[in-house]
Amino acid sequence: MPAPLLSTLTREGVTEPFPIQAATLPDALNGRDVLGRGRTGSGKTLAFGLSLLARTAERRAEPGEPLALVLVPTRELAQQVTAALTPYAHAVRLRVTTVVGGMPISRQINALQRGAEVVVATPGRLADLIDRRACRLDKVRVTVLDEADQMADMGFLPQVTALLDQVAPDGQRMLFSATLDRNVDRLVRRFLTDPVSHSVDPSAGAVTTMDHHLLHVTDRDKLDAVAHIGAREGRTIMFVGMKHAADRLTRNLLAAGVPAAALHGGKSQGQRTRTLEQFRSGHVNVLVATNVAARGIHIDGLDLVVNVDPPTDHKDYLHRGGRTARAGESGTVVTLVLPNQRRDMDRMMATAAITARTTRVRPADAELAQITGARTPSGVAVTVSAPEPERPRNRTGAANGRNGRNRPTAARRAARRRTPQTTAG
Repeated sequence: MPAPLLSTLTREGVTEPFPIQAATLPDALNGRDVLGRGRTGSGKTLAFGLSLLARTAERRAEPGEPLALVLVPTRELAQQVTAALTPYAHAVRLRVTTVVGGMPISRQINALQRGAEVVVATPGRLADLIDRRACRLDKVRVTVLDEADQMADMGFLPQVTALLDQVAPDGQRMLFSATLDRNVDRLVRRFLTDPVSHSVDPSAGAVTTMDHHLLHVTDRDKLDAVAHIGAREGRTIMFVGMKHAADRLTRNLLAAGVPAAALHGGKSQGQRTRTLEQFRSGHVNVLVATNVAARGIHIDGLDLVVNVDPPTDHKDYLHRGGRTARAGESGTVVTLVLPNQRRDMDRMMATAAITARTTRVRPADAELAQITGARTPSGVAVTVSAPEPERPRNRTGAANGRNGRNRPTAARRAARRRTPQTTAG
């Protein structure tokens, strides 16, 4: 591995590789096609990222012609991958740009035209840029599919296939996924040549540092139980099934005195990014999310995930739960189960090969507090201000006015009125 990457690893505090990194890096650095399976949060980003950067270093991209490509299913994951790779890319003087929907396409076109060796993209926006002739993939020598199973589940296979058909045919391909099913296997057979396979976790993705609980509640008690859990110390992600359910639960939590915010596909990318920052900074204690956020969110120290609405698929359960117990940390996944959901939930847990502890709870029960840290909410409604976009800044760092000029402060305007104007003779 190039010395600048090794020194950056040391500077970032990465002294020992995670199992997926130790398993895949030797083959990936040697240019082999790699099929890697590891649970979400196991260190896959650096597993493919370090080799991608090492094999692209010392090359320079022409405008609109990237040399390496990482395809991901969601905007949040694209931003997370970019953030994780950026310090290492800087170390070997490679430029990384993110190409996702929900952001100004003109800005992404400009970034590509300036030249970017590495592009991290969602399939739809990348296809749009190719259609606009702002990007070509024929110079891409290293291609990574990250979270390939979710791309298949979200219906991206036709776009992914069309994009892979455009990269250099003799280049390196790496596919990383938490689970491998029939759709992913189809991609492997078509696009990977004699791949070496590495699997460092059980296929179900169960994590030994994660505790699983099924909490049986009545329909009448469910909302109060959720509010008690939300009032705990620390940050909590709660998952629901639909966008309107996320907004409704957020309103209920705010009314109960719990600072909460919703994250779902109905919000712009800017709103989603700023909401995540509110959650990271502690301005918001509870993030209410739909499955769109089940991948791509990494919050350090997050130790509780709550399935307010049970997922409909065992893979969704695994990826929701993967927001906690990341990188060897411990965490708890709690699912609230109504009487009519018990049979389906038991079946799902068996499919996921997960053994969960089942407890019947009510909102003020000691068992609920013991498992989740639940507390009685204040009942005093709170208001969380909507995340505001940052105002554009000029080169000196001052916030700009409408036309990019500094608006005078009230004090300056008053001073101007008091000071007579002089005219040069």
